[in-house]
Amino acid sequence: MEPGEHGARLMYLRISILFVALTGLACAQTPESPGIQSPGIQSPTVAVIDYYGVGKTSAEKLRKALAVKVGDPLPASKSDVEERMDAISGVASSHLEAVCCEAGKVILYVGLEETGAPHFDIREEPEGEATLPDPAINDYRRYLEALGDAARRGVVAQDQTSGYPLSADPLTREIQTHFPDLAAEYIAQIREVLRSSYDEEQRAAAAFLAGYNPKKEDAVNDLQNTLRDSDPGVRAVATEGLTALLVYARLNPDQQLKIAPTWFIEMLHSLSWSDREHAMKVLDLMTESRDAAVIDSLRDRALPALIEMARWKTPQHALPAFLLSGRIAGLSESQIQDAWAKGDRESVLSAALAKRKSR
Repeated sequence: MEPGEHGARLMYLRISILFVALTGLACAQTPESPGIQSPGIQSPTVAVIDYYGVGKTSAEKLRKALAVKVGDPLPASKSDVEERMDAISGVASSHLEAVCCEAGKVILYVGLEETGAPHFDIREEPEGEATLPDPAINDYRRYLEALGDAARRGVVAQDQTSGYPLSADPLTREIQTHFPDLAAEYIAQIREVLRSSYDEEQRAAAAFLAGYNPKKEDAVNDLQNTLRDSDPGVRAVATEGLTALLVYARLNPDQQLKIAPTWFIEMLHSLSWSDREHAMKVLDLMTESRDAAVIDSLRDRALPALIEMARWKTPQHALPAFLLSGRIAGLSESQIQDAWAKGDRESVLSAALAKRKSR
């Protein structure tokens, strides 16, 4: 099994992600042959198809290249679909991601990066062989198993007020209490793995442990550097860690812990749906207090992307972008919520666009 396949499977368990990438959709494919439907296993049905990154590309060309409609099974080959979409004139790259769940079916997101469009710059995949010390990687794997067991029992709550996650499940929490000491003891090895290891599992574990570093400013720096990792699962772990640190920073303003919004705003142009979803949740926290600098940056650098995502058909996925658009428009939280409750998205999005034009 290739390292990327192993990392993708661990990513699902690691942070209780509610989406499943087509390359690792367990109910449709075997781990040994990602993207290929297993014999005798029915592929999940598509309930919703939605898009992002679409500017100039015609809807007709996209539908023809996709060759999937609502009610169809997921395509047997993710890469074949992406190759057809990449061949469309003006499309630099494409990405399919299946997200669970809508009435037991999946939501299929189709992402494009068009030629000349904003680009989220990630690093090349490293090629080194650095690994974490056995005590660190073994405790991380024990944690994943405990986390999965707790999730199956319906225990998913995590307390982030300490600046790192602590589970409501006693067994999972007991393992997590070891991580600050492990992070402090092995921080040099953790950073080397983040910098140079070819193995996504090792980098994901290192990113996870870096978030438990008792030196919180160092934790922020290490995780912000990891936001441009080549693997979306590793980026997701770094984002989760920074989310906990952001909660801590808000509860402890005397610590003057600063988490920059820059890369999260850039992530709103990512080809990865999970990058966008995680970034919006962080930016929601960052703008709750109406931080003018963050809102101005969002308006200037990412408003078209937010408006596109705020129009997604699945409400829970569209809501974060809608909230951010409303704050850009200068609307109160009650005004934003009222518009959402009425199903009136367009008036809020129009107000956000008008605010941008008036600047």
